[in-house]
Amino acid sequence: MANKSDYYLLILLIPFFTAVAFLLHLTACTPMIKEVTAYPYTTIPGDALHTRIYTLKNGLTVYLSPDADEPRIYTSIAVRAGSKNDPAETTGLAHYLEHMLFKGTDKVGSLDYTREHTEIEKIITLYEEYRSTEDPEQRAAIYRDIDSISNAAAQFAVPNEYDKILNSIGAQGTNAYTWVEQTVYLNDIPSNKLEQWLTIEAERFRNPVMRLFHTELETVYEEKNMTMDSDSRKIWDNLFAGLFKKHTYGTQTTIGKAEHLKNPSIRNVMNYYRSYYVPNNMALCMAGDFDPDTTIRMIDEKFSVLQPKEVPHFTPPVEEPISSPTVVRVKGPESEELVIGFRFAGADSHDADCLTLIDKVLFNHTAGLIDLNLNQQQRVLDAGSMLVLMKDYSAHILSAKPREGQSLEEVSALLLEQLELLKKGEFPDWLLEAAINDLKIEQLKLYEHNRGRVEAFVDSFIWGMDWEHYSNQINRLRSITKEQLTDFAKKHYGSNFTAVYKEHGKEKSEGGIVKPPITPLKVNRDTLSVFAGELLAMPSKDTAPHFVDYRKDIAFHSINPNTPLHYLQNRENDLYSLYYVFDIGKNQSKKIELALDYLSYLGSSQLSPKEFSCELYKIGATFSAFTSENFVYLKLSGLHERFPEALQLLETLLSDTKADSEALDKLKAGILKERTDDKLSKRKILFEAMTSYGKYGPASPFTNVLEDSELKEITPDELIDEVKNLMQYRHRVLYYGPATATELSANLKRVRHYPQNPLNPPAADPFIELEQDGNTIYLVDYDMTQAEVIMLTRDDIYNPEQVPLIALFNEYYGGGMSSVVFQELREAKALAYSVLSVYRTPKQKDKHNYIFSYIGTQADKLPEALEGISELMDRLPESPELFLSAKNGILQKIATERLTRSEVLFNYEEAKRLGIDHDIRQDVFKGARTMTLDDVKAFHKSHFRNRNFVMLVLGKKEQLDLETLQKYGPIKELSLETIFGY
Repeated sequence: MANKSDYYLLILLIPFFTAVAFLLHLTACTPMIKEVTAYPYTTIPGDALHTRIYTLKNGLTVYLSPDADEPRIYTSIAVRAGSKNDPAETTGLAHYLEHMLFKGTDKVGSLDYTREHTEIEKIITLYEEYRSTEDPEQRAAIYRDIDSISNAAAQFAVPNEYDKILNSIGAQGTNAYTWVEQTVYLNDIPSNKLEQWLTIEAERFRNPVMRLFHTELETVYEEKNMTMDSDSRKIWDNLFAGLFKKHTYGTQTTIGKAEHLKNPSIRNVMNYYRSYYVPNNMALCMAGDFDPDTTIRMIDEKFSVLQPKEVPHFTPPVEEPISSPTVVRVKGPESEELVIGFRFAGADSHDADCLTLIDKVLFNHTAGLIDLNLNQQQRVLDAGSMLVLMKDYSAHILSAKPREGQSLEEVSALLLEQLELLKKGEFPDWLLEAAINDLKIEQLKLYEHNRGRVEAFVDSFIWGMDWEHYSNQINRLRSITKEQLTDFAKKHYGSNFTAVYKEHGKEKSEGGIVKPPITPLKVNRDTLSVFAGELLAMPSKDTAPHFVDYRKDIAFHSINPNTPLHYLQNRENDLYSLYYVFDIGKNQSKKIELALDYLSYLGSSQLSPKEFSCELYKIGATFSAFTSENFVYLKLSGLHERFPEALQLLETLLSDTKADSEALDKLKAGILKERTDDKLSKRKILFEAMTSYGKYGPASPFTNVLEDSELKEITPDELIDEVKNLMQYRHRVLYYGPATATELSANLKRVRHYPQNPLNPPAADPFIELEQDGNTIYLVDYDMTQAEVIMLTRDDIYNPEQVPLIALFNEYYGGGMSSVVFQELREAKALAYSVLSVYRTPKQKDKHNYIFSYIGTQADKLPEALEGISELMDRLPESPELFLSAKNGILQKIATERLTRSEVLFNYEEAKRLGIDHDIRQDVFKGARTMTLDDVKAFHKSHFRNRNFVMLVLGKKEQLDLETLQKYGPIKELSLETIFGY
């Protein structure tokens, strides 16, 4: 469960649930038509999504988009209420209610609701006493009563029954998120389980019960602790506080204040539910394999139980104009960053259209003003922009990280300089048309997937925007002239911004939340409510699985005898993707990643770097390079009609690269600064540096990089030769697009000479995965509220015959919200927000499997958390019901999963690296059908019990219980230099 305002919204990779989906709409020119049937609906002629929009008698809005590509349906149930609707005295309430909507109702998750209800009412009353009491001793006494009665109530509860049901029917991605004005519940379900899903969802919203409240509150505390450890969240909160002085967008946060979380009111949570969770304030959005006429009848039948009600009206405060910059300085343990935000009108405004184009003119990853003037010229370490659209107001955000010795003030001046160029119209006339084409391409990619369609429906509903207007944005953008855009920029971009200067350092935090005494709850795993039993017994038509047949589904051709072409035709749209795949990576060459990074700052003898980027963007093409430990991918993608031109551009760059010494000097300096910054990133420290050290020791693929002295000595010619030599190595071509194989082969041969005798890949540097002779604790001291722990155990060499049992074991043991690890450590003991324990297989044959466990928890909970996860490593709780849920879940997911488009090509690539000649899912499906709980128990006994491990601990040393840690093994404190290798 997530908060949509996580600051990764500000970085360049914008996640699926951001408001930026507004950018990517269908083109439509004709008005919506109302179809008069038993269930009237509106639609748009020519809508490629075939969207139907219904409003049921109780006011529930329904968006349906049929798509039979795979027998699954992506769903979202959206509520027009979020953190902006939280009462000022109980912030975080919308988000907390989201968590509680997973706890069930009087029918779901209860074995005897009459008796359970009596205890829950006592708990509700005690929490009201608790929040109105200030005396610490009295509060402690009340909490002891809450804890005691919670245990009494828990004996009538079935924890995670909702998740178990969804898992049993084969749902994936079961989750939810809360943001400023929406709470959205997500599921990806098999189409043959639609009736079961509608049944459980209608019940879910009918009468939610606030059961297992005090342990879930602890989970939210842990989520709060995560935000207090997040520099990005600090930036986000301060930016919005500066932009919105009156509106709750800025005056309160989604997660809420610590003091409010410490003093919860279940009555207020239920009042919020009764006020906003009504059908006339909700939308059910679906895209996938279903018949709309049959589906709308089922939806009406199930959801008619929800009764409409007048919704409290939210009047947006009118913000005062910003007349001068608001500058906020904050500190945190991670690297420096600058963020600048401007406030605008809401999503359903002319501002939003202008901003959509302006954002692309500034930053499109290729030829925007920020791309060319700041990133390509390396005047900052990294810069970008993004648009955040909301109902009442919007924000346009610019961000950048400084280079070594560069002040944040200098970075600010450079970003604002790009706005001045925008206002003066100092960008090429063709850029507007290219930007619109870019949006069309993004639109095509987004709507290839049902999830993208549903996200668009959610935005349209939340913003109160009719689907015709939402879908017609591309046409509106075409009517905006360059002069109109520059006039808009002159009017709206001045000194009216908020700037957040995020500096490296330490400042007083909000303060952690002290661990309360919680008695572990009894977990009823082997029981089902009557409702769950009846729902799971509902008949449904089986769906036959479809597995990839590599020889039938992929066309194997060749460019020449030594250059294979793996081909799959795109019959859906005009997009193509071309890949050159080399079996060479960082383990074979320390220079290759640097060489390909350098390439992005270069041009040819015919085109400057800027000209190359502009020509690429003009024709709607994108080029990127990716380097892993053992592979290099060069990717070219775009519109089919301009493929020959894009291919020629790429080949010119690869074969006629022009060196630039200044660009390389800047690149080296930037890499050295990034290395310094990486040592400040707790994610980089734990999940990359420490994890690699735990597996390999000091000499690892992670530390296998050029030393600083080696980096400084590299010349431009060395790197250009590295790229040219790369093209002489044996490689293969992957293609997914509209061209025929004959057309493709002719185009490839026209622009490039493929070597008749290509070089074989060089040998990789050998890195030995270390065996654990005993337990070892590696500790890195880092200033944070939580402590994060990874436990690693090296096990057997990869064996494909084990994969079916591994898949079933992970589903049962620790891979999801209905697993035993999640139930024990989060539901019963409230020891973590994030917890995972799985048996991981490698990506290449001849590598080892690993037991991988992770837990992030408040530092004072760490002893209990480690005890809990250690117990589960040595003792597997047995639950026939949970096992059946895991088994059914795997079978349903595989039966309804379809690999499509380029996924087929990459599934084949993955299989080859593992030494497999077929779709491994076929083995999992066959094996899981006959496996028993005894098989899972035997696997746990032989692979988990009494095993040595490496424990990686990241946390503030002075807050850690080192004496308890030492019980698990000797502690060795590691320096950042040791784990990073520089």
